[in-house]
Amino acid sequence: MTKTLEMTFKDTAGKNVMISILNPKDGLTLTQVDAIMQDIIAKNIFATTNGDLVDAVEAKIRVVDVTVLV
Repeated sequence: MTKTLEMTFKDTAGKNVMISILNPKDGLTLTQVDAIMQDIIAKNIFATTNGDLVDAVEAKIRVVDVTVLV
C-alpha cells in the first residue's frame, strides 16, 4: 500500500499546480496540512513556469493498494 499527500495550489496565472509527497506520516490533520500549504505560499518556496503559488486549493491523501499477480 502506498500513500501520497497531494497538495494542489493555484499559481499567478490561475493554473493548478500539484505537489506530491510520498509516504506522509500517519494521522495528518487538515489543520496541519493547511498550515504547511500556507507556509509554502508565504515563503515562496516553489516557482512554476506560470508564476508564484498564490492560493491553496485542495489537499488529499491518496492510498493505492497494489496486488502483484505473478
